[in-house]
Amino acid sequence: MQLSDFHYDLPEELIAQQPSTRRGDSRLLHLPPGVDHVVDRHFSEFANLLQPGDLLVFNDTRVLPARLFGSKDTGGRIEVLIERLVGASEALAHVRASKSPKEGTCLSIGDHQVEVIAREDSLFRLRVEKGTFAELMQACGHMPLPPYIQRADTVLDQERYQTVYGSRPGAVAAPTAGLHFDQMMLDRLAARGVESTRVTLHVGAGTFQPVRVQNLDEHAMHSEWLEVTEEAVEAVVRTRARGGRVVAVGTTSVRSLETAAAEGELKPYTGDTSLFIRPGYAFRVIDALLTNFHLPESTLLMLVCAFTGHERTLAAYRHAVAARYRFFSYGDAMFLERR
Repeated sequence: MQLSDFHYDLPEELIAQQPSTRRGDSRLLHLPPGVDHVVDRHFSEFANLLQPGDLLVFNDTRVLPARLFGSKDTGGRIEVLIERLVGASEALAHVRASKSPKEGTCLSIGDHQVEVIAREDSLFRLRVEKGTFAELMQACGHMPLPPYIQRADTVLDQERYQTVYGSRPGAVAAPTAGLHFDQMMLDRLAARGVESTRVTLHVGAGTFQPVRVQNLDEHAMHSEWLEVTEEAVEAVVRTRARGGRVVAVGTTSVRSLETAAAEGELKPYTGDTSLFIRPGYAFRVIDALLTNFHLPESTLLMLVCAFTGHERTLAAYRHAVAARYRFFSYGDAMFLERR
C-alpha cells in the first residue's frame, strides 16, 4: 500500500484545541464485531461494552514538561524539546534555532546552563552543567502539546495532558486514549469484573513526524523505549485461559504488547521498539482497541487500519467527520472490535 491510501479530508475546526470539561465527557465511535456499520456512543457507555474477565492494558507513562525556551550564547533564541533522558544530567533533544547549534555551544534556559556536546542524526545530545534535567524541567519546562494544538500550554494542561494513572515519567507526548478515564470510570470497570494491567512506553516526539515516502517499505519507523513486565504477561495468560479479551488502551499499548510477542510468544521485554504495524500485520496479542482519532497518512492510522481493516477504518473516519467528532489528542475516542 502507498502513503496516499491513508489520506482522509479533515476540516481544521474539528481538531480539538482544548480538553473536554471533564475527562469522561467525550464521544465514543463504536465499531462492533461482525457488522459494517458504526454506532455513535458516549464514553460513559464504555464499561458496558466490556465483559467480566476482559483485560484492559494501560500505558502508565507520564509526560515530562519537556518543552524549554532559552537562548544561545550568541543571543539567538532557541526552543528545546527533550526526546529522551540519558542519565540524570544528559538528554537527547530537538533544538529549534535560526542556525543549528554546534558542538560546544552553551544554551541558557532560565538560570541553567546547558552544553551541546554532540549531534546524533536529527537530535542533539545536551548536558546540564549543574543539577539534573529533571530539576531543569521542573523549574522551566512547559507541557509539550502536539503541533496541531495551536496555542500555548496552560496550567490546565499540566493535569489534563496526563492520564490519571500515569506513574512513570518519560514521555514527551501523552498516550491519549487514556485521557478519557477518570477514577470513577476505573472503579466502574473494576466493579464489573474487568481486570487491568500496565505496560510502559515512553512516547517520543517522533510520533508526530510525518511519513515522507510514498512507498511504505522505505519508511524508517521512529524508536521508543518500552517495558512489558512479567506481571503484565501473566495477566494476559490468565485472560486467555478464562476466555476473556485483551483490550489495548491506545496504540502505545498495542506496540508494547506486539513487540513483546514478536517472536511468537508474549514474553517480558525491556528496550526500544521500532515496530511498524500496517495492513498485512498479524496481531498476536490484542483482541480490541480503544484509541483516539489519528492524523491522515500517519503510522498510527496505519496501525488502526491493520487491526480493523483499511476500508472499514476509513469509512468510520468519514462518518466521524460528518458527525462532527473532535479529533486528535484532546478529541473523542473509538472502540474497535475485530470481526
